[in-house]
Amino acid sequence: MSDDVQVRLREALKLVAVALKEGGVPFALAGGYALWARGGPEPDHDVDFVVAEADAPRAAELLADEGFDVVQPPEDWLFKVYVDHALVDVLFRTAGEPVPPDRLAAVDQIEVESVRMPVLSTTELMVDKLNALEEHACDFGKVVPVARAVREQVDWDEVAARTADNDFAAAMLFLLTRLGIVEAGAPGVGDPRVRGTL
Repeated sequence: MSDDVQVRLREALKLVAVALKEGGVPFALAGGYALWARGGPEPDHDVDFVVAEADAPRAAELLADEGFDVVQPPEDWLFKVYVDHALVDVLFRTAGEPVPPDRLAAVDQIEVESVRMPVLSTTELMVDKLNALEEHACDFGKVVPVARAVREQVDWDEVAARTADNDFAAAMLFLLTRLGIVEAGAPGVGDPRVRGTL
């Protein structure tokens, strides 16, 4: 990733976070930049925030009023915010389910690029990352370095339980166990017998 892209994404992250904070909309940093804030590799595509589904219209209106370019794409689970050509996704549904207000309680207040903001827990982030794996998006190579970087911060038992219905997530957990990144022993972690032969 070029330094210019990196700078623009970080600036967009700060500007949107400050606008949501000052506007009083509950939110949390999510996705790759939340994992980066917790020690993972820096992403190169966009910034993700989550808001409760009920707060999404207010968040979009607030950001538009602040002068950001807010776009509603065909997808019905997010809206997009462009800041100097840097993309910020604001998600209000994850894994097909509305984001409830209490999900924003699973956060820590972390200073990210000199702005203190709520960041989803590492366990929540890995649940989201594994549940996003599916037939058309199953690049395990992108998950391994992230999992390795944050592994000691994750409740892998909880991740296994909350991704148990996703065969791609089960396969990923099996791989992470074989690579020694995740400790074997949790139900569904590293044991292919739990969901059949992988």
